[in-house]
Amino acid sequence: MNSPKPFRILGIQQIAIGGPDKQRLRALWVDMLGLSVKSTFVSERENVDEDICALGRGPTAVEVDLMQPLDSDRKPAVHATPLNHVGLWVDDLRSAVEWMSAHGVRFAPGGIRPGAAGHDICFIHPKGNEEFPLGGEGVLIELVQAPPEVVQALG
Repeated sequence: MNSPKPFRILGIQQIAIGGPDKQRLRALWVDMLGLSVKSTFVSERENVDEDICALGRGPTAVEVDLMQPLDSDRKPAVHATPLNHVGLWVDDLRSAVEWMSAHGVRFAPGGIRPGAAGHDICFIHPKGNEEFPLGGEGVLIELVQAPPEVVQALG
């Protein structure tokens, strides 16, 4: 890894928590802890019904996604691992994916695409393989393209 990284990880963008019933998650995260629900996101393709909550304010706020599956017998099983994934802000997503891939990081299928909150995203696979030996060591990691105000606040 002698080549300099053409990107910076700026901070935590989100944590995503899954369960069989997001109302039970809301009872803790919204009703007890006081997070506010910013929006909802439903995707048949991703088998998810989620509430997107906010922790903090402004460009450094952290998103807490409360997720339940649309069909608990289908994949992806967003409820099977309670801490579904961690999202990280990155200042240059395309450069990060290109550089990390060249250095052995395995990415999940789907490539760079629009995410639920409107930012481009991609996922580092929880497990490496023979071709790409570096993965999240059991944790799904989402890389999220930071908008200019986040880059300015965290960079």
